[in-house]
Amino acid sequence: MTQPTFGSVSAEELALFTDLYELRMMQGYLESGHDPTVTFDLFFRSLPPDRGYVVAAGLEQAIAYLETLSFDDGALSYLADLGFPGAFLASLDRFEFTGDVRALPEGTVAFPNEPLVEVTAPISEAQLFETALINQVGFGSLIATKAARMREAVAASGDDQSLVDFGSRRAHGIDAGLKAARAAYVGGFTGTSNVAAGRAFDLPVFGTMAHSWVQSFPTEREAFEAFVEVYGEDSVLLVDTYDTVGGARTAMAVSEEMGVDVAGVRLDSGDLVELSREVAKVVEDAGIFVSSGMDEYGIEAFLADGGVATGFGPGTALVTSEDAPSLDAVYKLAAVERDGESRPSTKLSPGKVTYPGRKSVRRVERDGRFRRDVLALRGEDVEGDELLVDVFEDGSLVYSPPPLAEIRDRTRGQVTALPRGTRRLRDPEAYPVEISDGLRSTTEAVRADLSARYREDR
Repeated sequence: MTQPTFGSVSAEELALFTDLYELRMMQGYLESGHDPTVTFDLFFRSLPPDRGYVVAAGLEQAIAYLETLSFDDGALSYLADLGFPGAFLASLDRFEFTGDVRALPEGTVAFPNEPLVEVTAPISEAQLFETALINQVGFGSLIATKAARMREAVAASGDDQSLVDFGSRRAHGIDAGLKAARAAYVGGFTGTSNVAAGRAFDLPVFGTMAHSWVQSFPTEREAFEAFVEVYGEDSVLLVDTYDTVGGARTAMAVSEEMGVDVAGVRLDSGDLVELSREVAKVVEDAGIFVSSGMDEYGIEAFLADGGVATGFGPGTALVTSEDAPSLDAVYKLAAVERDGESRPSTKLSPGKVTYPGRKSVRRVERDGRFRRDVLALRGEDVEGDELLVDVFEDGSLVYSPPPLAEIRDRTRGQVTALPRGTRRLRDPEAYPVEISDGLRSTTEAVRADLSARYREDR
């Protein structure tokens, strides 16, 4: 298992990474003696713009959060300053997760209303996790999906260009940059430029040079010679500081004169399609790496217009999921235990349907293709293979996250098995997700019962 990381977030900050109302409700549950076992679902109600699917990611970080969550003296002291009483702080000092978790394995394609994570635990515990779980799973899934779409754009060309995360400097914080690098790899990227992410998640790391390297030498030729002298065949030379095609000629001349077959050249500005064609005539077998403002739409257009590249370095568009920066994941109560029985629960808010009860997510596959999903009640007899796996039982971890390379392969296999129309980068076709008869009738019955009780209360 890869060693998880929370970037610059300390253990104390991680414990406090929740909204105040979670702690207030937690205190209220405990003081009122109202602490039933409940089930929360983490899911999204609708797909982001132009998305036909979402790639589930971030489960490993969610696991690490649940395993390591504890309140140290610093966290408890701060909560005391906020006015929380000593008895409640003493319960936090003893806190440990005791519940169950089921989840979609990372790399699984998911659709609206399907639980990415299901938490069953005393409500005083389960309520606390809302903020952190949405943060970890929502962000990871958003970036993994963006990366998978870029991999789709590459695959559509019939080639196998590398994709390297270049986005750390534009990420919304150090932790986001690290998590984005990991999620991008889950989505199909080759590696990252960020050294800390490479170390934290055992990702391949890649680097070239900046324009400042070239500018700092008297001539471009001297800059290239010095770099090749140090890095030899691993050298990727940035050729657009002054004149792109001329820079490529200089790079190849240096390569020949020094007797070193450099790995390639990088293009970072200008008419990339036309320049890449001209550079390709100069560099022959050396690689051409393109890194200027690329996303799935840019890669698609570049390749469709005849651009030549052996790799791409997406940055800002990747780590911010620029065109769709929010998954809008939610964490909603689905069941409450009463009289020793788990009873389905929902709310009546218009336009925000929450399907009640513990659930099953089934996928129907034929001839290696996904045909439809069925969202059902847990234990209901419906067609398809169960997607949710057991992660925690009674607070103990029972799931071993696979290596990231295996998760990345899973993502590719899952996306490839989707209908072609669902994989489109623009205006994708909706993938069919059926609501089972049992879940539909239960939803109607629970809503009718709640409506009647609400009228009586008034």
